[in-house]
Amino acid sequence: MGGSQQQFDQLRLIRSPNIGPVSYRQLIGRFGSATAALEALPDLVRRGGGTRPALLADEAGVARELQFAQKFGARHIFIGDAEYPSLLSHLDNAPPVMCVKGDFGLLNRVAISLVGARNASAGACQFARQLAYDLGQMEFPIVSGLARGIDTAAHAGSIDSGTIAVIAGGIDVVYPPENRALQDAISERGLLIAEQPPGTEPRARHFPYRNRIIAGISAGTVVVEAAPKSGSLITARLAGEAGREVMAIPGSPLDPRSRGCNQLIREGATLVQNADEIAELVRPLDHRMRAAPARYVPSAPATIAEDTNDERRAVIDLMGMTYVSVDELVRQSGSSQANVQMVLLEMELAGKLERGAGGKVRFAA
Repeated sequence: MGGSQQQFDQLRLIRSPNIGPVSYRQLIGRFGSATAALEALPDLVRRGGGTRPALLADEAGVARELQFAQKFGARHIFIGDAEYPSLLSHLDNAPPVMCVKGDFGLLNRVAISLVGARNASAGACQFARQLAYDLGQMEFPIVSGLARGIDTAAHAGSIDSGTIAVIAGGIDVVYPPENRALQDAISERGLLIAEQPPGTEPRARHFPYRNRIIAGISAGTVVVEAAPKSGSLITARLAGEAGREVMAIPGSPLDPRSRGCNQLIREGATLVQNADEIAELVRPLDHRMRAAPARYVPSAPATIAEDTNDERRAVIDLMGMTYVSVDELVRQSGSSQANVQMVLLEMELAGKLERGAGGKVRFAA
């Protein structure tokens, strides 16, 4: 199969309803290719209890997306491609596809993310800009989310040395509007990354997905200034869960915008005060960048025969509206890991299952 047809089928699979990062990974692992997975979908949906035929992404829409990216000067990179960032590929919910524009070489370097408050103080923004510049001089690309405040300062400080902006909407959508010139500059001199299809306006639900890319693509995450329960703390938590270095700049206890960083330090994040301290922490992790990216080796197709529906029913009966771990379903059902995963995959494709944090599952609301 030619590369273009393979990309088309991969993108069509990803853009089809009820297929997320986990189900995409499982489908490629079980069937070996997006083409084979697309052919198998109708039967999988039927087994999962779907009452309607399997819906596949519109072929014309997929073609338009690929054509638009090409005209826009962007391209799609898929998990499993040589250009796909190795560190990111090892996340359980790594994005199956990203639309990227700019310097792809930045993806092969050890990067550090700088994140923080949108309503950051002037002093914190100045500090973040200088910190990004200093790290850039040490040849670390800086990753951030192109939001107001700390993110904007981080990109501004590293625009000449290497900056990566992960945005919540489509590759062609500018948000916030005042960052148009900066976003254009990053797409020309740095790297712009978007998981959502072109034309997608950013919504609240998109930002946690963006944050996992920021954390997953970086060897370490530094929080410069953040209020409690802010998005920056979500990024830090995701970085910690992925086994990356989590660092925070301490601040005055009198400033509410410093409480998030101080809280992170209390919970175990490393207190850092300058670029040298950050580099010292991250450099021992450099070898991870040389590790082989996660690959999806096709396994023997695990399907549950029609005459073993008791096994399927045992798994379904254990589920409810509260999230439960897959390991717990395996333990209590007495079924194999492969068969439980297959039942869950079929249910998800039929729209009857939701996946939550930590790989837990529940019935779809």
